[in-house]
Amino acid sequence: MAHSAYPQLHNLYMDHSHWLQGFLYRQMGCQATAADLAQDTFLRLLTRQQSPQQEEAIEQPRAYLGRIARGLAANHWRRRDIEQAYLQALAQQPEATAPSPETYHVIVETLIRIDALLRDLPTRVRQAFLLSRLEGVRYAAIAESLGVSERMVKKYMAQAMLHCLQLGDDDLP
Repeated sequence: MAHSAYPQLHNLYMDHSHWLQGFLYRQMGCQATAADLAQDTFLRLLTRQQSPQQEEAIEQPRAYLGRIARGLAANHWRRRDIEQAYLQALAQQPEATAPSPETYHVIVETLIRIDALLRDLPTRVRQAFLLSRLEGVRYAAIAESLGVSERMVKKYMAQAMLHCLQLGDDDLP
């Protein structure tokens, strides 16, 4: 980060990047992953800053960097878990159905987006949605399972669908 348009960010990087990489290495157990996540942490800080004048003072830099890095590490583990689950499902399919590398990437990215979408839903809404859409459970059975009325299940489903539509609108130019 030789660019000095963001002096505080430059100083933060110079003073704490080595510490951050060590912190991440202890969590991740892989030097390359730790280095990538450390860079992603500073990249996230850089993209949050609109201009050098908008730099905010950071009172506890290591706590601040650690919080961002832990979030990125959690995303990394979640992504890895999703990819592993997909690979396990793929391994159970006949070899002729194996997707191309491009298709594989698109599928994994789609699964990660779906995971993020589901994480944003309240617990009962997510449970009702998954029971209905993935397992084909009828609303009455979902209501009994969740201990709510069938009408409430319909509200949960409407909430989930609205959430999906809103996220879809965010992707439009």
